[in-house]
Amino acid sequence: MGEVCEEKSTEPWLFFIWRSCNALMSLFFALASYVQINDPDAGLWMVGYGVPALLCALIGFQPSVTETLPWRRGADLHVLISTAVISTLGWRLYKEGVTNVFQQEEGREFSGLTLTAVWLLLCRHSGRAPVGMLRVSTAVAITAFPFVAWLYFYINKELRSNWPSHCKTAI
Repeated sequence: MGEVCEEKSTEPWLFFIWRSCNALMSLFFALASYVQINDPDAGLWMVGYGVPALLCALIGFQPSVTETLPWRRGADLHVLISTAVISTLGWRLYKEGVTNVFQQEEGREFSGLTLTAVWLLLCRHSGRAPVGMLRVSTAVAITAFPFVAWLYFYINKELRSNWPSHCKTAI
């Protein structure tokens, strides 16, 4: 089934980059799930990041999996629930006038869920047709962002100084 997508791809290197981006996002979502271990509502957030980690890993192994009913239903359900939580968190951040989003736990949760929803929407139906330059370029930019942001916050300890203790001790 994976060969079907490869045969459709006009540029094998784009297909390779697409699969690599999904493997990296799977790794990122798995790490994001792991660092939730100290969070007061860890189970909820571990599922919130674990589901996209699994869905991305499946794409890394077999890109045409996005055309299967179980993958689509799982992704759609996750996006639906994430969108509801994103809306609630976004409204709360807006009402409170939060401008430095990453300094508030709700802001980090909002950002993480937005990332999962956007990524799953980008992956939707990617096994149907050849992955093109626009999808791959977008994937590379989105894939780089969380790793660069995580590294930036890891290096700049003063940015994490106001975070709750459970956010500082996972990694």
